[in-house]
Amino acid sequence: MNNAVLSSPATLPMDMEKRLYRKITWRLIPFLMFCYVAAYIDRVNVGFAKLQMLDELGFSETVYGLGAGIFFIGYFLFEVPSNLILRKVGARVWIARIMLTWGLISAAFVWVSTPTQYYVLRFLLGAAEAGFYPGVIYYLMSWYPPKRRSQIIALFMVAIPVAGILGGPISGWIISAFHQTHGYSGWQWMFFLEALPSIVLGVATLFVLDSSPEKAKWLTTSEKAHIAKDLEVPSNLHGHVLSSVAHIFKDPRMLLLSLIYFCVIMGQYGLTFWMPTLIKASGVTGVLNIGLLSAVPYMVAIVAMLSFGRSSDRTGERRWHVIIPMLMGAVGYLIVAMSGNHVPMALIGLSLAAAGVITPGPLFWALPSAFLVGSAAAAGVAAINAFAGLAGFVSPYFIGWLRDLTQSSTIAMYISAAVLLVGAMLVLMIPAKLVNR
Repeated sequence: MNNAVLSSPATLPMDMEKRLYRKITWRLIPFLMFCYVAAYIDRVNVGFAKLQMLDELGFSETVYGLGAGIFFIGYFLFEVPSNLILRKVGARVWIARIMLTWGLISAAFVWVSTPTQYYVLRFLLGAAEAGFYPGVIYYLMSWYPPKRRSQIIALFMVAIPVAGILGGPISGWIISAFHQTHGYSGWQWMFFLEALPSIVLGVATLFVLDSSPEKAKWLTTSEKAHIAKDLEVPSNLHGHVLSSVAHIFKDPRMLLLSLIYFCVIMGQYGLTFWMPTLIKASGVTGVLNIGLLSAVPYMVAIVAMLSFGRSSDRTGERRWHVIIPMLMGAVGYLIVAMSGNHVPMALIGLSLAAAGVITPGPLFWALPSAFLVGSAAAAGVAAINAFAGLAGFVSPYFIGWLRDLTQSSTIAMYISAAVLLVGAMLVLMIPAKLVNR
């Protein structure tokens, strides 16, 4: 930080502080949300391609599940290095790089014809995207103090249900409307057309984002100083804070947090990769109809995310704001498992499950951000997300294997509910005094 910033008044009046953070939010969050919507659609649209692609290419449910999950192996291997590079070269350049490469790889799915090609491209897509989500979380931690992070990260992560709301109907429409256009199947057109926004936004990132508050020309010197003051670690927490990369791999809290987030992600991807299949299994026919109905649970999830995020920041309570949604998700999965061919009941269960598995994501990051700063924050956020991301491999592959074995999703839904219940209990092992502020 430059001397001009250090010499400026460090505290703004309350009304000016609110205007400052409102200005930052309008500048950063809508654009980052658009980026994450594009990323998430490219990550999970294979769930809609599956409805047509599997029959055309002769893939089994297990092949689909393995390919859907192998994305997270590439993600796991490259996530921590990616976040450390982001810290070194800056968010603007590195996020642009991530988006351009994943957009190009996603478009390449047009030419998939064998399981091996499918596996390789899913792995490369994961490697290309590694670092985007944890990179944005770390990036937002450098702009917002802990007291504002839950609501802001929840606002950013509204992109997940928005991707579901938009991605389902759009994917269903593309697959139905473009099938056999110029000799290509609908699923091939879907991969190509849905990759284009990622490429465009990747170029736009170079012109929209600033790597840090210090480099933002649209902030005044006093505003930069206020942000720096807000981000200072309270003196009573110095003994509990991790600031070096070496320390994060020795601290038992990191393992506990990784296990909790593993349970969250296990529940989340059990839903997002299999939502179209679960809706179809309830008796709905037609890819477009399935796409339209898949938007409903994500609408419910948006309301839950914003409500819980606002409540968490207002009260300063962090643990139960993670636990309660996870319990909601478990109940939702149980309802889905018992719904059979009853479409309204299945939709109620899926809506509760969506709210329960998507809402804990942004609220969870208030827990590690309470004691991770500096390079430890960059590496720690990526390490937790990388380990938990392995659930993205386990969940779709495991559910695909169970469906092939039992010709039903019932057992998989019961297991998903149990995983969320275990995760909720693990949250209680984190001391409230460490994270509640």
